[in-house]
Amino acid sequence: MRWFRRGLKGSAPAPALTLELNAAQPSDKGCRLTFLVNNNLGADLSKAAFEIALFNEAGVVDRLIVLDFKDLTAGKTKVTRFDLAGTDCTKVSRVLINSATECAGAGVEPAACMRRLKTDTKTGIAFGV
Repeated sequence: MRWFRRGLKGSAPAPALTLELNAAQPSDKGCRLTFLVNNNLGADLSKAAFEIALFNEAGVVDRLIVLDFKDLTAGKTKVTRFDLAGTDCTKVSRVLINSATECAGAGVEPAACMRRLKTDTKTGIAFGV
């Protein structure tokens, strides 16, 4: 048992793409969503985009949109903002990642962006897959 524990200590964390919904603030266009993205997949992504569903305060899907995170360097954390025109932040109850519409990079399988996705939120809005 002791050997097993030692073996786990030195093991590297599993590759992951982490998306954190960091803020949702009113903007002059509508609602600005700020994301913190960390690419720990072990390879650069030349393109990463996700279709998300926005739910209103009644829990009903209000709209589907694609957020393009563009290129994501391996091992780097990036802050990205999206202004959602005509959206009231106070009426968004949930943001659901529906699918990865783009996931491309040398040595990265297209399904990796969803399969290795980890989500978190610093807002009062439910966020995940």
